[in-house]
Amino acid sequence: MNKKFKIASAQLTPVFLNKEKTVEKACNAILEAGNKGAKLIVFPEAFISGYPDWVWLIPNSKGAELNKLYVKLVENAISIPDDSTNKLCEAVKQASINVVIGIHERNSETSGTSLFNSLLFINDKGVIIGKHRKLIPTGGERLIWAQGDGSTFQSYKTSAGKIAGLICWENYMPLARNAIYETGAQILTAPTWDKSKNWLQSMQHIAREGGMFVISTCAAIRINDIPNDYDFKTLYPGEREWINTGNSCIINPKGEIISGPLEAEEGILYADINLNLITEAKRMFDVVGHYSRPDVFNFSIKPTK
Repeated sequence: MNKKFKIASAQLTPVFLNKEKTVEKACNAILEAGNKGAKLIVFPEAFISGYPDWVWLIPNSKGAELNKLYVKLVENAISIPDDSTNKLCEAVKQASINVVIGIHERNSETSGTSLFNSLLFINDKGVIIGKHRKLIPTGGERLIWAQGDGSTFQSYKTSAGKIAGLICWENYMPLARNAIYETGAQILTAPTWDKSKNWLQSMQHIAREGGMFVISTCAAIRINDIPNDYDFKTLYPGEREWINTGNSCIINPKGEIISGPLEAEEGILYADINLNLITEAKRMFDVVGHYSRPDVFNFSIKPTK
């Protein structure tokens, strides 16, 4: 495998609660990144079909309003596989690029009406190689998403190295990070809704801690990107333009930002990387290697039923 290649972070705006148009936008970005020679592109958290920011605005006592929004959200969620994933896989195959994309995922194994905050992994042959369900939604997100069970802490061998993913504040969970480190991940994809300075500092720390490249990808979305028929948009302050400004970036194993942050605009960030930097970083500190001290510490993930 070539250890030098280009990777990308897609700071894009979903077509809010419109699965078909958001998938089309994702496919266009996949083709663009492939044409520019990237071997991996990462999309934001819940990109298909938009982060449910109303959970921070509408109290749970407003059941009728929340029900209406939830029905719309489920209608525009993805089952794995379905027509939407087929379209994504076709674009991926055409572009010959690996993709990690955030989705609202239906629990298609049972009722099909509960949702997970998931990452979908597609290799450069257009084959779905895995998914990861967010272990614990944060705060108001618990009104939307079910909990993952930990069985999807994996990394995947691809033409862009071993790729893994943690979603947003999962990255703040030390044991979740360690679970990913133990898979031998070389690139951590970190789709998120967090744009803060503290988040970026944490991403830099995690890149150094894990000795990995980290791709932090967040959506850029204005209030005007929410259609007027969604009443909750009136709950934002009148002078506010941006719901989320993005601040996506790409970080090397030394903790250095090598592309971005991109603020208050849509765009695709690119960075040329060399996987040998991982080996260089781990010469001094390998968190699951010579620094792991298995004679002192035990670590395991409980098996799922």
